[in-house]
Amino acid sequence: MKKIVKLTLVTAIILFAYSCSKDFLDKTPSQVITTEQIADAASRNPDVIRGTMTGIYSLMFETGTGGTTNHDDFGQKGYDIYGDMLSGDMALSVSTYGWYRADITEFVATTDYTRTRDYMVWRYYYRIIRSANTVIDALGGNDAVPDLDDNKYILGQAKAMRAHSYFYLAQYFQKSYDPSEEILPIYKTLQDQNGPKVAASEIYGLIVDDLNSAISLLNGFSRSAKNEINVNVAKGILAYVYGAMGNNEMVKTLTGEIISSGEFTLMDSAEVLGGFNDVNTPGWMWGVDLTADNGLDLVSWWGQMDYYSYSYAAYGDYKAIDLDLYNAIPADDVRKDQFYANSSSARFLQPLYKFYDASRVPYGASTTVTADYVYMRVAEMYLLNAEASAKTGDEPQAHISLKALLSERVADPSYVDALTGQALLDEIYLQTRIELWGEGKSYLNLKRNKRTTTRGANHLSHVGETISYDDERLTFEIPESEILNNPFISDQNN
Repeated sequence: MKKIVKLTLVTAIILFAYSCSKDFLDKTPSQVITTEQIADAASRNPDVIRGTMTGIYSLMFETGTGGTTNHDDFGQKGYDIYGDMLSGDMALSVSTYGWYRADITEFVATTDYTRTRDYMVWRYYYRIIRSANTVIDALGGNDAVPDLDDNKYILGQAKAMRAHSYFYLAQYFQKSYDPSEEILPIYKTLQDQNGPKVAASEIYGLIVDDLNSAISLLNGFSRSAKNEINVNVAKGILAYVYGAMGNNEMVKTLTGEIISSGEFTLMDSAEVLGGFNDVNTPGWMWGVDLTADNGLDLVSWWGQMDYYSYSYAAYGDYKAIDLDLYNAIPADDVRKDQFYANSSSARFLQPLYKFYDASRVPYGASTTVTADYVYMRVAEMYLLNAEASAKTGDEPQAHISLKALLSERVADPSYVDALTGQALLDEIYLQTRIELWGEGKSYLNLKRNKRTTTRGANHLSHVGETISYDDERLTFEIPESEILNNPFISDQNN
């Protein structure tokens, strides 16, 4: 039986790319397109399916991809803020307009499955999964190896995006990695509709298989822009996955390969204070070059975070580094200068000197976002390598990786050589929190290392409260809409 795909943004791209064929338009109904037709078109012209892949990458920064018109619904970076706030490293220090106040910083959305923001996380990642399945099915399915190199590269990217989405779902919807716990439905093809929750081992098995396949398929791929996933980005995602699973030997191996590839260089001290607004920064592994044509404005990551954009961060919803974390940054560390240090100001500890629009006009002279988004940096690989090396007993390598990062941050990183055991692990954990603050990695760090978080005095809620990584308030629940519309989930919840 032919597989039918409903006409969506993704298939609309395919129809547009294939519209030069009169026979196709004459013979195909305007509301459906078969995966066989997509595959046939792609076998002769990879641009057809490449347009679909471009559409998937666009979902990462487009507004409304979580199914709402909320001003915190703008793709991957929106959920990066969720994670940073849930971890406690990002404080909502002033709340005028109410974004993030109850649902995230007060844990309402994570404990009430009827809340819209619980649904947003679910819908966004499953939307990407379904779109990736469109590409995978069209290129021959999960076990295919296309003849054309261009199609191999596209298939590798689609598998990596599917894996990335399943990984974030697993992180947000499971307290901690338990292979036997049933956590999510799994959909490997477009034919899969409304499935039951399956064990985490099956979810992670697909993630690992997808990423290993992607690494193989992407061999030889030279990307045209950093929004595309290449071999090293796929390896970076896989390193995070293995870290969550506790396979630190593989984390060490993968991150070592990325570092030794020489494709990226660590951001220097000037770049650390340079605004984090340019995807061409050599230390950025994965990101997107945003232009006025993308149409982003207030509803964006910059619209929530940057004092120098027309933003909530300028006009009354202030996001700041946790006070205790800030105090843990040494005085001679250049990263301390990323934050506004005037303790008498309501803007105290906002990231005024880490993230900013290049024009640096207070309150934002323009409503159009052209500053770029970062998804992954090579600094993360150095920190993961240090962490995995320490956890596997290779403390000399942990020292090397950590000092390589700190050499551009502090005057004298030699103190690291004296650290061993738990003290070394604690320092790596702290440096990861400092280096990657506001970049969406704090939540992964907290859960991967099974730590607790204590909220500093500049939070508006739960001040001084110590919360464990596996506290139910830090994990989302399967949303009401899924329970109502998926009979398998409904049965499992009864």
